[in-house]
Amino acid sequence: MNLSMTTDYVTYLGDPGPYLRRIAEAGFTHIHWCHEWNTDYLYPDEEVTQIKALLRELGLELLDLHGSNGVGRSWGSLLEEERAAGVELIRNRIDMTGRLSGRALVLHLPPRPHDPEESDRFWASVCRSLDELEPVAVRASVRIALENMEDDGFECIERLFSRYDREFLGLCYDSGHGNVGGRGLDNLERFRDRLVSIHLHDNDGREDQHGLPFTGTVDWGRLARLIADSSYDGCVSLESNMRGQDIGERLYLRQAYEAGSAVARLIETQRQSLCSRAT
Repeated sequence: MNLSMTTDYVTYLGDPGPYLRRIAEAGFTHIHWCHEWNTDYLYPDEEVTQIKALLRELGLELLDLHGSNGVGRSWGSLLEEERAAGVELIRNRIDMTGRLSGRALVLHLPPRPHDPEESDRFWASVCRSLDELEPVAVRASVRIALENMEDDGFECIERLFSRYDREFLGLCYDSGHGNVGGRGLDNLERFRDRLVSIHLHDNDGREDQHGLPFTGTVDWGRLARLIADSSYDGCVSLESNMRGQDIGERLYLRQAYEAGSAVARLIETQRQSLCSRAT
């Protein structure tokens, strides 16, 4: 069974090598690269080459990669120098994703200002950045996936989907974020034809806890039906982590693999049901 695990299940900083090895030992076939996801770090060519060799050695494949919106590099910044630096950072991640044969680069939208005048400038900045990034992503065969955030009404995502083609811009559905506020699955249903990436984890509906599937209040039955009836054709991808838990890494990864397998079986059952109804 193909299953993906996030590389930051312990930490998103430092050497990812030990975590990649334990992910592979646990039986996962793919990874969601989440190291340095919110820093200004630029991966040099030689490091990407080393990562590619290590993934090959471990029998792991890159499913997708979490792009960065760094401290001094923000692709939606109203300051042109910071915006340009943010675009450079995302170009770096697009290149890395393409070189590692990943399918998508996941991005958080920068926070939108509340002031109407600043909001207009914000949208101009965001669209300018995406206009610059589109040919880069297309050349690398990497799709950009905008991630829903906590209590997200999808207004910003919908606005950008109306401007950019699905071949360039899609959706990363984060089940934990969608569960906070309770509107996530309704919005996923609206935009399931744009789904290109999934971040699966659970919580109690009040805060983003990144728990394993079936440990919180996410409606996994409905989520499985929506994924099965969507444009997403990748494997189950977990973005849960063990931070704050009193548990060993290997036991945690074994539990993660079992939970991911259960979600995969739910999705497959729903796909078979859809096929039966179609015939």
